[in-house]
Amino acid sequence: MNDLVGRARDGQPRAIARLISLVEDASPQLREVAAALAPFSGHARVIGLTGPPGVGKSTSTSALVTSLRRQGKRVGVLAVDPSSPFSGGALLGDRIRMQEHATDPGVFIRSMATRGHLGGLSWATPQALRVLDAAGFDVVLIETVGVGQSEVDVVSLADTTVVLLAPGMGDGIQAAKAGILEIADVFVVNKADRDGAEATVRDLKNMVAMARRGVGGASWRQPIVRTIASTMEGVDEVVTALDAHHQWLVGHGELEQRRHRRAQAEVEAIALEAVRAGFEGRGHDVLAALAKRVAAGDMDPYVAADQLIAGIPRTDPAS
Repeated sequence: MNDLVGRARDGQPRAIARLISLVEDASPQLREVAAALAPFSGHARVIGLTGPPGVGKSTSTSALVTSLRRQGKRVGVLAVDPSSPFSGGALLGDRIRMQEHATDPGVFIRSMATRGHLGGLSWATPQALRVLDAAGFDVVLIETVGVGQSEVDVVSLADTTVVLLAPGMGDGIQAAKAGILEIADVFVVNKADRDGAEATVRDLKNMVAMARRGVGGASWRQPIVRTIASTMEGVDEVVTALDAHHQWLVGHGELEQRRHRRAQAEVEAIALEAVRAGFEGRGHDVLAALAKRVAAGDMDPYVAADQLIAGIPRTDPAS
């Protein structure tokens, strides 16, 4: 495993792909993989891109890769695609749109299937991110599937979250409100050459202004950048906004806090997976027996829950 990680850190695509495959397949070597990667993690800037379907996330991601490569940065991309209803694998639509980077040794692109996981990401995305981080990429872009109002898992992984909108999609603010508008660090109005772009920008400015009412102390004011990603127009301005947000995070101690929360969420997910794995064993039988006692009035549900947790066998989620 140390040899595999060493080859990944040397930039060998096959080694990187092999490590991510071990993660996605929940390999018995997963614990060994995590231990080998840990000393090299925590250096990459993580940028999440999300937004409703059809706003041009894949084209925007590809354009950002081009701009970042011009700065000499190594870029990893995790493009989360909807699962195939037949094979369960990714449909690879995102990777098809990024073919121009396929031969660039400074870029690694991996399509990942959601495999039924809600929230816009794959369940394996956090560990795949760890692989790219340890492999020495300067920036990792995480592109979610087209998400709705509450699928905002990307905010738990990203240092900076970019929310993309586009004019001509009906009431874009209404379609994307509740969840994803609230997590944005940078707003991008793509396809800005279309009718309605100015109205979308105006609505976003009003929303940002309303959200800041009564906010005291230092806070980040989300910039709104117009782009036409297909022609690279405005993309360098997006990178400038991303750099400004990174500097703000560092200057206000928020970067460390976000990464702490990311690690906390990762540990919690592994612990919950261990509990779930325990249920697949003896847990169901314990639950059925306790449920009978609760239904009969012999036990209250809180005591039953305590006994259930105590009775679940400890299972290593990586085994």
